[in-house]
Amino acid sequence: MRTIEMTGNAVPRAMPVLGLGTWRFGESRAARAAEVASVRRALELGYRLIDTAEMYGEGGAEEVVGTALADAVRAGDLRREDVVVVSKVYPHNASRAGTRAACDRSRRRLGLDSIDVYLLHWRGAHPLAETVDALRALARDGCIGRWGVSNFDVDDMEEVAALGDDCALDQVWYSLGERQPEFALLPWLRARGMPLMAYSPIDQGRAADDAVLRRIGAARGVTATQVALAAVLAQPGVVAIPKATGEAHLRENLAAAELALSPEELQAIDARFPRPARPAPLAMN
Repeated sequence: MRTIEMTGNAVPRAMPVLGLGTWRFGESRAARAAEVASVRRALELGYRLIDTAEMYGEGGAEEVVGTALADAVRAGDLRREDVVVVSKVYPHNASRAGTRAACDRSRRRLGLDSIDVYLLHWRGAHPLAETVDALRALARDGCIGRWGVSNFDVDDMEEVAALGDDCALDQVWYSLGERQPEFALLPWLRARGMPLMAYSPIDQGRAADDAVLRRIGAARGVTATQVALAAVLAQPGVVAIPKATGEAHLRENLAAAELALSPEELQAIDARFPRPARPAPLAMN
């Protein structure tokens, strides 16, 4: 699978362009075993990037990821260092002391000494400089590998940049149905060699029903969802983390990461989903 380099400190690290999202995992004890099995199967199939957050299931998703990853390592299917694990701190926890306490809780739930990338989930009341200082301290202490942000637009990123150049990435909603990041944010990130991590890249499944995407997919022998995901990944500097549970969808997403759309197909997609022409707030979910 293609990779993209994270910087964010002195040593670049490769990150797959496709990962697994876990939003809505961990919310039901009854579903826990099935969710662990789903993440475990994703790792067996070759997923090496997993995104989660303390918000998802109030830590339940982190427990799911931690259990599945520990099982895979124990079975000898992979090494811990082969997988990039991303998690996030709630804004209301993002004070200097609160960020460290939240990270400690997340590390315990994940069963990890260090979280590879730790993000501020969105901006809250705590001063950004205070949160960034706390994240840097966690990196210095080896509690995290890199730090980054989520749901930040260009004005927010300018504030981050004024504090230093060690932010690893920005995670935002980016999809064919939500192309606003292309107006200013994505060019800004590209100019600085910083990845955009796209959550909800298939619009929470709505891409499957689009007639244009279905027509393109039918001609290729793939699904409309795969076409939508391939179009997002065709953008340089973009990583996508769609949620998937069943094995069929896990495999489809992996295949979409290798799908190269033609210029004509991309033009048809642009006509159906126009690029943004003016500033507007980024979407969030």
